[in-house]
Amino acid sequence: MSPASAMPPDCFGATETPPPGMFETLLTALHASAYDATGPVDQRRLVVPIHGSGAVVGGLWASTLLTWLNIEMLYVPETMRRTGAGSALIRVAEAEALARGCRHAIVDTFNPRAALFYEALGFIRFGELDDFPPGHRRIYFRKRLAPAV
Repeated sequence: MSPASAMPPDCFGATETPPPGMFETLLTALHASAYDATGPVDQRRLVVPIHGSGAVVGGLWASTLLTWLNIEMLYVPETMRRTGAGSALIRVAEAEALARGCRHAIVDTFNPRAALFYEALGFIRFGELDDFPPGHRRIYFRKRLAPAV
């Protein structure tokens, strides 16, 4: 009997609402299991907010892991587009990532205009998923932040 078949049938179930602490439990376990292959894993959040009218109106949401900056979200309000705000967000995040020892950056987008934006900032397209979302493609970019050693 395989270990999975020995588990009670209610052991698995999909949900939109994870149990409290699940993310932290999984992250801690993954970091511990990766330690042998990678050495210490230092994953940290990196955010660059845009404030306006007393609230956050946009910004960059990312994390640093090993030697990579992973840009997860970038939003610039319509009124601030084409003013250099997006480029400034990327520059600030890249500078902080370099200070944390990162050597590379990764980002993906569904938006063709955003793809041009990332390419203008030196990101290189390295992969695409067709029909994600349907009728479109998800485009992956990488960028070297520091010279190879």
